[in-house]
Amino acid sequence: MKVVVIGCTHAGTFATKQILAEHPDADVTVYERNDVISFLSCGIALYLGGQVKDPQGLFYSSPEELAKLGANVQMQHNVKNVDNGTHTVTVEDLATGETSVQHYDKLVMTTGSWPVVPPIPGIDSDRVLLCKNWAHAQALFKQAASAKRIAVIGAGYIGAELAEAYSLDGHEVTLIDAQERVMPKYFDASFTDKIEADYEAHGVKLALNQKVQSFETNGQEVTIKTDKETVTVDLAVLCIGFRPNTELLKGKVTMAENGAIITNDYMQSSDPDIFAAGDSAAVHYNPTGKNAYIPLATNAVRQGILVGKNLVKPTTRYMGTQSSSGLALYGVSICSTGLTYEAAHAQGIEAKQVIVEDNYRPEFMPTTLPVQMSLVYDPATRRILGGALMSKYDISQSANLLSVCIQNHNTIDDLAMVDMLFQPNFDRPFNYLNILAQAAQAQEA
Repeated sequence: MKVVVIGCTHAGTFATKQILAEHPDADVTVYERNDVISFLSCGIALYLGGQVKDPQGLFYSSPEELAKLGANVQMQHNVKNVDNGTHTVTVEDLATGETSVQHYDKLVMTTGSWPVVPPIPGIDSDRVLLCKNWAHAQALFKQAASAKRIAVIGAGYIGAELAEAYSLDGHEVTLIDAQERVMPKYFDASFTDKIEADYEAHGVKLALNQKVQSFETNGQEVTIKTDKETVTVDLAVLCIGFRPNTELLKGKVTMAENGAIITNDYMQSSDPDIFAAGDSAAVHYNPTGKNAYIPLATNAVRQGILVGKNLVKPTTRYMGTQSSSGLALYGVSICSTGLTYEAAHAQGIEAKQVIVEDNYRPEFMPTTLPVQMSLVYDPATRRILGGALMSKYDISQSANLLSVCIQNHNTIDDLAMVDMLFQPNFDRPFNYLNILAQAAQAQEA
């Protein structure tokens, strides 16, 4: 069996390993157009902020490791065409310029995503950088050293973390976004109000509800004109979202409107010999029961493993995702899973929300910390649809528990009384998630 894997970041790396574990006799060729694999782009802000001293720790695999497992790894090779009628790919060796045509029995599309770069005048400037891969990380690290003023355009997770990292490193930071709030996809206003206050307390200028209209580069600085003001900085970082890299299969397999490849429960595209995973594929989003585009490393690694398990025959079903995610800003942990209240109503889903703040453990302990919590649920079925938590206490694993509740269609009644340990070092007789669900019960009563 000849298997061709196109692209080797998270999904490609895990797919290759799983394919060779399940089918050690398979002839697996990996084509990657970059010179590295398995780069954790979520660590760029940590690298820039100095928490990660050795950037090599952001790589968890290598071409050599995959080769030892039995893969034929072709770095700096760009697949230029896929002919699914003849089961062939046309590949260019970027070092020599030579092209060749290779046959496949199974094709794995793990080409990932690329930052959205809108056609804004002046955006093609050496003072306007992207934030996605290892080359971007190196450029950001190098240029930030001499940049006193930095603008971060896009207040999603990546932009939010970059703004924090640069502000803590002594830069003058402006955070620009077209939305009215930071990270509105993940958190409702009661959370983002506090996040925005933290930014301002650390000197970050928030330029929200503003659309960038142009960039004008003059020597070592760039002037950003929005529909409301003009900001001049030494460096601008663009991180306004991602689009799937799926041009190779356009018109050949079923795709979502943005180009994400639609798969069945076994990661198989509409062409049964082509599998897709990671940022090039849509996910099955459990809170709505529909496909969605959610480019997260957690989704990519799971989908990659499923490709390996299901390559020859359907074996392990995709469980779907709740889009669970989190970050830490200025010592505050902020995590979310599933739908926000606003997102539920935007999609026409009947939902209610309860917001509670309580200390994570009893007040008679030497110290305790408040936890702000949100629970979104369907009032008709009482099923949990989403949740968020914020605290200086580490609440990340509580977000994971809420994710399991959504996955398993648990209700507010389940969560209100589910058995959790009690010990004053850790929590109250009722865990704070029990208390959150009990507040939802009281609201319904």
